[in-house]
Amino acid sequence: MRILVTGASGKVGRAAVDAVLEAGHDVTASDLGAPVFEREERGQAAYVQADLTDAGQAFAVVRGHDAVIHAAAIPAPTANPAHVVFHNNIMSTFNAIEAAVRWGVGRFVNVSSETVPGFFFPERPFLPDYVPVDEEHPVRPQDPYALSKSFGEQLMDAAVRRSDIRCISIRPSWVQWEGNIERNLGPFVRGEDESPSPGFWGYTDVYDLADALRLAAESDLSGHEVFYAAQDDNSAGRPLVELVERFYGDKVTLRDLSRPDASGITCAKAKRMLGWRPTRTWRDYLDDDGRLRTAR
Repeated sequence: MRILVTGASGKVGRAAVDAVLEAGHDVTASDLGAPVFEREERGQAAYVQADLTDAGQAFAVVRGHDAVIHAAAIPAPTANPAHVVFHNNIMSTFNAIEAAVRWGVGRFVNVSSETVPGFFFPERPFLPDYVPVDEEHPVRPQDPYALSKSFGEQLMDAAVRRSDIRCISIRPSWVQWEGNIERNLGPFVRGEDESPSPGFWGYTDVYDLADALRLAAESDLSGHEVFYAAQDDNSAGRPLVELVERFYGDKVTLRDLSRPDASGITCAKAKRMLGWRPTRTWRDYLDDDGRLRTAR
């Protein structure tokens, strides 16, 4: 297939480009960074600079593709003004899905977020109704990032109502790779971070996530499906029951776990319907002291 990957210079986008190239697809990478006028290296994706918050640029870059993996976004609500986060994320998604519908693109893969239910960055804190969280959990976002991702999923719903496009939204947890995992997860492993985890110690390996995005682009599932994507184990390497009881007491309902050190997010639906299986763990990167010991 001819697949467009937006946000291709970001952590998730770069891995997605590699995954779909390795699967033999013809890939166009797009982001805000300026291109260079150099001979393309064999096996690399073609690059097109585009600001997807501009409808004309979105229509131009989406045209001619069979599928879109939309990873372009400001990835958190904390480092930009709220209106900038919301405008960038919602308008880039609106323009990209609108272009895909009008050009007759068959598949749209929307990179959503674990934050959609709302309990990650709230101004008025609240806890999930139950853990592990699944796709059936109520959605109650407050912050501009979670709102933009929630509305993005609604844009997918609207698109399949008015056209033949098929959409999949993937909700990754905190995305890790060898370049950031020691800084992010090391304190959990070493027991240095003694604070509650808003994501209930869920995390996602970027290469497993890229495989999920590839599977979504190749999928023949109809309509719009939403899937969480996270590793099976939690980032602390400890029993989830112990972690929840220690930091939350009886304020959170614990459901059945697939393993003692389970993540606070369940990916059973992605395994069942998408055929995705996470294959990595933080232990592939960190030793028992939470220090980096290996690359990919």
